[in-house]
Amino acid sequence: MKTVDIFDSTLRDGAQGEGIQFSLVDKLDVVLALDGLGVPYIEAGNPGSNEKELAFFREAQKLSLRHAKLVAFGATRRRGTTPGADPNCVSLLAAGTPCVAVFGKSWGLHVAEVLHAEPEENLRMIGETVRFFKDAGKEVIFDAEHFFDGFKADAPYALATLKAAALGGADCLALCDTNGGSFPDEVFDIVTRVAGEFPGLRIGIHCHRDGGNAEANSLLAVKAGASQVQGTLIGFGERCGNASLSTIIPNLQLKLGYGCIPPENLARLTETARRIAEIANLNPDPQAPFIGHSAFAHKAGMHIDGVSKVSGSFEHVSPESVGNSRRFLMSEVAGRGALLPMLKRVAPALTKDSPETGELVDVLKKLEFEGYQFELAEASFELVVRRHLGQTVHFFDLSQYRILNDHDNTSTAIVKLSVDGRKEVTAAEGDGPVNAMDNALRLALENFYPGLRKVRLIDYKVRVLDTKAATAAKVRVLIQSTDGNDIWTTVGVSENIIQASWKALTDSIEYALLQEGGA
Repeated sequence: MKTVDIFDSTLRDGAQGEGIQFSLVDKLDVVLALDGLGVPYIEAGNPGSNEKELAFFREAQKLSLRHAKLVAFGATRRRGTTPGADPNCVSLLAAGTPCVAVFGKSWGLHVAEVLHAEPEENLRMIGETVRFFKDAGKEVIFDAEHFFDGFKADAPYALATLKAAALGGADCLALCDTNGGSFPDEVFDIVTRVAGEFPGLRIGIHCHRDGGNAEANSLLAVKAGASQVQGTLIGFGERCGNASLSTIIPNLQLKLGYGCIPPENLARLTETARRIAEIANLNPDPQAPFIGHSAFAHKAGMHIDGVSKVSGSFEHVSPESVGNSRRFLMSEVAGRGALLPMLKRVAPALTKDSPETGELVDVLKKLEFEGYQFELAEASFELVVRRHLGQTVHFFDLSQYRILNDHDNTSTAIVKLSVDGRKEVTAAEGDGPVNAMDNALRLALENFYPGLRKVRLIDYKVRVLDTKAATAAKVRVLIQSTDGNDIWTTVGVSENIIQASWKALTDSIEYALLQEGGA
C-alpha cells in the first residue's frame, strides 16, 4: 500500500490559533490522544520560544509512545552567526526529540524585507542549519516557508532553497502555502515540478485555509507526489486555520488507498477529534466532514428513506468507518421513517405501522407548532418518546426553585427537591440565573448521583419565537451538555425565559442520568 506520513501540528501551529491556550498538562494529553490514533509525527512546539515549551519537552521525554515521533520546531540559524552559537538551534537540540522541523525563507520578498539578508546568505543559513542537525543524528524536515508564493515570484530561487536543504541532508522538503492563498491546480503543478527536481526525496505539503482550499490543496499535492501531509487534526491554527487532518486522513485512506494511520485506528478518528476539541476548550464544528455531529445527519424524508434502504445513496462513506454514527433528525418534515430508528432504541418491538409511531408523529408536530425544535435537541425528543411510552425513569421530584438576582450580575438559585422521599434543599450562586440554577440543581443531586460530577453545560442559546410580541414573546432555549465523551442538546419553550431554561436544564440532567443508568 502507498503510504503518506501524517504530521500533526496541533501543538505548534494549532496553538497559534486565536483563543487557543494549552497548559503543559493539556499538551501531554494531546500527544497521548494523537499517538493513540496512530499519528506518526507530532510537532510539539518551539523549545526556543519560552520556558513552558522547554518544560513540556522535558516531560514529554518520559512518555512511552507507540506510534508517534515528537518533533521540535524552530528557525534556521540567524544571519551572521553559526548554528552551534544560535540559541534557537541549541534549544532544538536540548528538546531531545528524534526529529526536528527547521523552517527557512523561500520567498525572495521575505529574504530581503524580513531577514534583511542577501539571497546567498539565506541559502547558507538553510544548508548549514540542516547539516548541523543531521550531524547531531536528527531526522530533519525542512519547512520551506511561503514556498508557493516564492515559486510564483521566482521559481529558480525557491528551488535553490530546497536544494540547499537537500545538500545539507534534509530527509523531507515540506512545501508551505503559508499565506493559504494558492489554488489546487497551482499546488498540483508546482508539487509535480518539485517532485521531479528531487527524485527519491520525501516531499511534504503544509497548507493553510485562508482561501478555503487547504484540504483540496493537500490532497492534490499527494496526487502530485507528496508523501507527507502537515496539518492540525481539527483544523484550528493561525488566522483561518490549517488543513484539517480529520478530513484529509479518511479521504486518503478510504478513497485513495493510502496508508496514513493503522487501519484499525480509523474508527477512533471522531472520538480523538472530539477529545482534542475538549482539551482545547472548543465546541466541535457540527458540520465538519467525517467527524462532525451533523456529518451523517439526515432530515428530509426522501433522504431518510433512501439511506435506510441503501446507505450509499446519501452517504459517501460509512459513518462507522470513522467512528461516527448516522442520525435521523426529528422534524415535521421527517415522517415515521425518521422516528423509527429512535423508537427502536427505546422500544425495539415498534414498527412503522404501530399505533404508537403515528401517535408520536402527532406529538412531534404539536410540540413543534408550540415552538419546540428537536432537530438539534434529540436528547429532549428521546425523553418525549420515553414519557409517551411510559418508559420514563423517575430520578427526582422538584418541589420548588427560586432565583434571586443581585445588582453585581451574580444570581442565587434555591432548589428544593426529593429523591426517593429524601428531601434536599440547596442554594448556589452563578454568573446569571441559568448558571446559578445549573449549580444548585447539580449540587442537590450529586450526593445521590455522583456521575453528574463529570457533566457540564457547554453552550446556551435563546431564540425569540415571535418578535412582534416583544417582552411577552415565547422563547426557545437550547442547552448543550457534555460528560467529556458524548455531547447532547435539550430544549425548553416558554413565555418565561427562566422557565424555558429550567425545562432544558432538567431535561439535560435527566438525559445524563438515563445514560448513566442513574449511577
